[in-house]
Amino acid sequence: MSNCARYLIFFQYIGTKYSGVVKVPPHQVNYKGVQDHLEDALTKLRPVNPVSLSISSRTDAGVHAFSNSAHFDLLRKNNKPPFPEEIITAALNFHLRPQQIGITNAYRVPDDFHARYRALSRTYVYRLALGVPHNSLLPITEQNLCWDLRNPQLDVEAMREAAALLVGRHDFSSFRAVNSDIPFKDPVKTLDVVDIQPGSSFGQPHFHREIQFLELTFRSKSFLYRQVRRMAGSLVAVGQRRLSVPRLKEILEARDTRAYPQGMSAPAHGLFLTRVEYSKADLQYSPQKSEEQLISSGNLKD
Repeated sequence: MSNCARYLIFFQYIGTKYSGVVKVPPHQVNYKGVQDHLEDALTKLRPVNPVSLSISSRTDAGVHAFSNSAHFDLLRKNNKPPFPEEIITAALNFHLRPQQIGITNAYRVPDDFHARYRALSRTYVYRLALGVPHNSLLPITEQNLCWDLRNPQLDVEAMREAAALLVGRHDFSSFRAVNSDIPFKDPVKTLDVVDIQPGSSFGQPHFHREIQFLELTFRSKSFLYRQVRRMAGSLVAVGQRRLSVPRLKEILEARDTRAYPQGMSAPAHGLFLTRVEYSKADLQYSPQKSEEQLISSGNLKD
């Protein structure tokens, strides 16, 4: 067999200066996605094959990640053995140094592994800062990393009542962006978790002004385009008493993106992808297992 190896990497980034996680079309020369920089770093490992990342979870411009993931295949020159996982992590971080992107882990995975389709769940956290008249009054460690609201308080109990309506299996068409480029994706999703808890600041212990933070957590196997930002925006509107819980229920049951009020979606910069989960078996590479999978799929004759 070839020494071509498939790897899964987990990576983090501050999304402020990137056009999103996926690579941009060649004609958009003034913008780059996180994927562009990752693939540039991979080419510096001098693979024989053209390396292309398959990203597990799409994030838009301005959205951040503590843990996104992607897989790729890499074949070294002269049929050299595959790089150890720790070398992949260290080498990519070395070549990514000018960027706000970092590799946290690398795994050798079976040859039929797919970062997107093997994911069991994805978790997003939306961060709110309360009682901030202007974002310049945030700690510098928080600027572009949360949604700063003028309201010093939100009706958190009403927000939790509204969140309970979203949990479970629903048609979330009303929470899909109008300009979605995947209009035929199944809008029925199972939302496992919607949680609202006090949050903390990255720099608050050293800041002279006390600011209250909230974190909205959403977990599902998959989401529609901009679904999380729309859900976060609607929960904030409930907390501000601009939207009632019964009205949110009506929006959900309308199953129509046009039912979602204009201007209510939460901005990108408060959103973090915090976890993409896989089974432990998928992260344990076995050469024998990988070969058996190829035989069973008809891609390799025994």
